[in-house]
Amino acid sequence: MKSHLLQLLLPVAQSIYPEILANSIQLDRPKSIEHGDFSSNLAMALAKSLKKNPRELATLIIEKLPASPLIEKVEIAGAGFINFYLSDKARTFIIHEILKSPDNFGQNTSGHNEKGVSQKVQIEFVSANPTGPLHVGHGRGAAIGDSLARLLKFNGWDVTREFYYNDAGAQIDNLTKSVHARCHNMDPSDPAFPEDGYRGEYIVEIANAFLSKSSIECEGKMIHASGLIDDLESIRQFSVAYLRHEQDQDLNAFQIKFDVFTLESSFYQNGHIEKVVASLIKNGFTYEEDNALWLKTTEFGDDKNRVMKKSDGSYTYFIPDVAYHFNKWERGFKRVINEQGSDHHSTITRVRAGLQALKAGIPETYPEYVLHQMITVMKGGEEVKLSKRAGNYVTLRDLIDEVGCDATRYFLVARKPDSQLVFDIDLAKTQNSDNPVYYIQYAHARIAGVLRQWGGDINQLNHVNIDDLKSTQELILIKRLNEFPEIVLHAGVELAPHTIATYLKDCAADLHSYYNDTKFLVENENEKLARLSLIRATQIVLKNGLYLLGVNAPENM
Repeated sequence: MKSHLLQLLLPVAQSIYPEILANSIQLDRPKSIEHGDFSSNLAMALAKSLKKNPRELATLIIEKLPASPLIEKVEIAGAGFINFYLSDKARTFIIHEILKSPDNFGQNTSGHNEKGVSQKVQIEFVSANPTGPLHVGHGRGAAIGDSLARLLKFNGWDVTREFYYNDAGAQIDNLTKSVHARCHNMDPSDPAFPEDGYRGEYIVEIANAFLSKSSIECEGKMIHASGLIDDLESIRQFSVAYLRHEQDQDLNAFQIKFDVFTLESSFYQNGHIEKVVASLIKNGFTYEEDNALWLKTTEFGDDKNRVMKKSDGSYTYFIPDVAYHFNKWERGFKRVINEQGSDHHSTITRVRAGLQALKAGIPETYPEYVLHQMITVMKGGEEVKLSKRAGNYVTLRDLIDEVGCDATRYFLVARKPDSQLVFDIDLAKTQNSDNPVYYIQYAHARIAGVLRQWGGDINQLNHVNIDDLKSTQELILIKRLNEFPEIVLHAGVELAPHTIATYLKDCAADLHSYYNDTKFLVENENEKLARLSLIRATQIVLKNGLYLLGVNAPENM
């Protein structure tokens, strides 16, 4: 509907001010239904350039507007706002549009190129080091990243979900040393235990499995433990495979799927890192100092230059990241989004600097980043800080086991990523209107209950005359449903899945108000079918919105 209004307004605006662009025309939804379905400040925006009175301009714009069967009336308000009131036909159009294409309602083609082909986008998220179970921070990244992937696909993009394993470097050395120490029955309190070692009970589990000569499936391969207590290479391989397998199980429990898994170690093995470093040297952006190789990141906006290769010959952590992202570019991903924790903020400038220094035509803003803040888990009014098994953090599996997958996913995605999040376990388990995910799912289930009680063919509702749906609550609900495509588009453009969660809560509130004050299965057949059409359309929107968050839409509760 918004696009229809823009199509009407643009030629009129250009006839008055030829320089105006389509994206300059603003259409908003008034807070009060009395002020129409849409409102534009177009007249006030043009008034300054044209040196004319805004209300006079508004009058001129309205006079020039072509007639539309979807618009009942247009009025001027305040200093020069133009308010649009939709006709009954428009409201009928909205409901029928939802009903005729339930699975696709809300989708758009903003991710298509000028030829109408979906553009490729890669979303990297979670990417946890294989050194322990997934923690709640990984869970927030998983929920946000998966919702972003669903959103962008809904917006017409060709989406690839990717997980990057940092299976090389110091953290893997520490894992190997930790498991090795446990194989020797060394307690973490022992002074000889690795200083930076991992101390959770899961390390004991890995050690026992290794000594038992267990086998772990990882990426379709079986990794066999030698069981030899000082076989460090076997301990390394088995430990990484064990934790990758466990993380896969955590992701499955969280209903997260990936298309591609990439290993950091592969870039060392195939020489990709060395090729990238050679290119950086060739392009003149490196220098040697203190027996180390440095990258001139200050030439690309960094506050100081960074060490690429240490005096011992090992690479610093950001060079493999540069190589990895160059690999993404070479694979044809001209748009890449990284969903990561806020602790990755410091890496953004240097990774982008490394990519610019390659002189490969990579945009300065490549890759894009969505960073999430920390999570505080509360239960019984107190902060939950530890998981016995993990040792020093709350695991994702702890939350899933406690409150279920749906509640966990909703709560982790429901706030803006860059805001701190308090996860209240008690609230997430509450089955009343205080719990937003329960509130939304219950709205869906309530509608399903009415439709079951009716017992008719829902396809019958696709062509019902709904012109008589004119109560305030009905108009509010129709208006809310009409907003959904705009919310989806906005959330996709802004990379803001939390706006979907907010919308669903508002939509559920409108439905519950309507449900509590309305009888649906009335004797008047036309009235009954009209109301059923409206709640069926609401059910579809709720289901599609929950899908975008990775949350189920139950038929019974």
